[in-house]
Amino acid sequence: MIKIGGIVFRFHPLFVLLMLLSVLTGRFQEMIALFFIVLLHELAHLWTALRFGWRVREVKLLPFGGVVETEEAGSAPVREEALVAAAGPFYNALLALAAWGLGQTGLVDQVWADDFARASGLIAAFNLLPALPLDGGRLLQCWLSMHFPYHRTLLWSARISLLFSALVTLGALSPPLYGGLVHLNLLAIGLFLFASNWTYMRNLPFVFLRFLVRRAERSTDRIDAGTLAQPIVVSRHRQLSEVVRLLMKERYHLVYLMDHGKISRVVPEAQIVDGFLGSLTEGNADFRFFM
Repeated sequence: MIKIGGIVFRFHPLFVLLMLLSVLTGRFQEMIALFFIVLLHELAHLWTALRFGWRVREVKLLPFGGVVETEEAGSAPVREEALVAAAGPFYNALLALAAWGLGQTGLVDQVWADDFARASGLIAAFNLLPALPLDGGRLLQCWLSMHFPYHRTLLWSARISLLFSALVTLGALSPPLYGGLVHLNLLAIGLFLFASNWTYMRNLPFVFLRFLVRRAERSTDRIDAGTLAQPIVVSRHRQLSEVVRLLMKERYHLVYLMDHGKISRVVPEAQIVDGFLGSLTEGNADFRFFM
């Protein structure tokens, strides 16, 4: 663990394991190059997040990228989240292009440059898979949040992430069917992604609760700045837990409570969120509805 400027940089155990394996198999130079590629990938995420004023707590380095832990998780504008997620693969693409160019001009060994460019491109491509915590999974979550309520966004991004994690694992196990060997590195990554997303799925109620708490904090700012409201129309007999699942991340809502086809009451979303959070405090809400 390294702490720089109040930000903790941590190596994930899987990264350390692969580095040890690279030493034992005589591929330490390739691992050093991979470390450099992954570090620049994560620094691109970090730099972009800091440019937006995000409060970064920790950077965790993985063999295929990393995770930037921020205070703004789930509450930042979708545009900012998408740009932070895209920064890593974008810089990997620039790095691959730069290495290829240096190799073509003869400034560095062409074989090394081609290998470096290929590795950087593979890191970028792998990170664009639609599985959390990969950048592709975060971009998918951003897209879903623009079109669907945030609760449904969290649920479906977790399900899709589990599916692709399973496909990566099966891909690592498939070579023996064609006379090859199991791809141990890919298998370790696939199992990590599956376990990570299984845990994420189980923690969805708390992820959504964090979203609601921070949404309540931002509601006043939205109203003060002026915003267009999107209506949510529900029966006045609907439970608060059902209404908050209809909230969209990039919209401010006015909730129309209907009674026998007529508007019974119009309630601002802040009142709905406060009422639901209050019911949690009083122990009257059931977390099972989130799943």
